[in-house]
Amino acid sequence: MAQINPSILSADFARLAQEAEAVRGADWLHVDVMDNHFVPNLTLGVPIVESLARATDIPLDCHLMIEQPDRWAPQYVEAGAGSVTFHVEAAAAPVRLAREIRAKGARASMALKPATPIEPYEDLLPELDMVLIMTVEPGFGGQAFLDIMLPKIRRTRELIDKHGLSLWLQVDGGVAPSTIERCAEAGADVFVAGSAVYGAGDPAEAVRALRAQAETAAAGAPWACKH
Repeated sequence: MAQINPSILSADFARLAQEAEAVRGADWLHVDVMDNHFVPNLTLGVPIVESLARATDIPLDCHLMIEQPDRWAPQYVEAGAGSVTFHVEAAAAPVRLAREIRAKGARASMALKPATPIEPYEDLLPELDMVLIMTVEPGFGGQAFLDIMLPKIRRTRELIDKHGLSLWLQVDGGVAPSTIERCAEAGADVFVAGSAVYGAGDPAEAVRALRAQAETAAAGAPWACKH
């Protein structure tokens, strides 16, 4: 089943509790954490995640676009995140970090920037609960989807299937009604959508419509037929 994770990067930061309520029915709430070092933008941190976790019963999917995730990621689990994603480009010891996130009770996820290939990290996949393929350069919302990432999504799905893993495959960046079907056909099953949800007149309906599109596209995809 396709999962839709609205990104609060596209929400009104002055009304985060209400913006979370506006996407009731979403599978997760995607929280982008940026430090202005790993990416050229500065967003929110642990205190906001703590507040958001108290304000909504939608589980939080924290995407850490930060340096030194080995040091900071465990704090996001303690703050209430149900899933924590670190960038493999920034992690000093990704296996140890994934195990620590899992030991604290959250799902561990590894993100890859567009230029980072998946193949060198094949052996890490069993240590993870999700892989995030960035379909834009991380740092800002509202960017155009990079079609050149579709083959990488397919290769990642093939590696997941090769090892018989029940790993989620997430895409983030430019996901919209015009792009979600291609992502689903390529093998993604978790979709981060920012402006496509929060820019809609009815965000909750936008979530439902995106999920329906993704599930219809995936139903006929070669990778889904093997499952």
